[in-house]
Amino acid sequence: MKQLFFLFTLLLFLFGCAEQQPKENAIEPEKEQIHPPDMHTARIAFDYEGTYHGILPCADCEGIETFLEITYEKTFVKKTRYLGKDDESFIVSEGEYTWHENGFVITLEGEDPPNQYFVSENYLVHLDEQGERITGELAEKYILEKQ
Repeated sequence: MKQLFFLFTLLLFLFGCAEQQPKENAIEPEKEQIHPPDMHTARIAFDYEGTYHGILPCADCEGIETFLEITYEKTFVKKTRYLGKDDESFIVSEGEYTWHENGFVITLEGEDPPNQYFVSENYLVHLDEQGERITGELAEKYILEKQ
C-alpha cells in the first residue's frame, strides 16, 4: 500500500511540475494590453444633445458668434454671424454629423473645414483643419458651452 501511495505521489509530482505548453491562442504576457480600451466615450457616457454657444476668434472681425445644436439622431443646426461686420445676420446651415471612431469627435458633414468638434461634458471644443486641438493663448476661445 505504501508503494502504491509513493508511486501515485511521484507521478503527481512529475506531471504537476511539467512545463506547460502555451495554448495556441494564448496571449503572451508581454503582448497583453497594459491599458484596456475604455469604453466610456462621449458618445456613450455624456448627455451631449443640446445647443452650444460661443464666440470664436476671427481674423478680420470682432468674433464669430456660433450656436451649434446637435441631436442624438446625428443631425445639427449651426448658426454663425460675424460680429463687427456690416451684415451681422446669422448664416444658418444644417445637416448630419458623424462620429470619429474614438467616440469623442464629431464631424459636421457638408461643412467646410474646420468642421470638427471634440465633445466633452457640457461643452464642445472647435478643432483645427487637421482635427487637432488649438493650443496657445487663444485655446480657451475655441470652446462652445452647452446652453
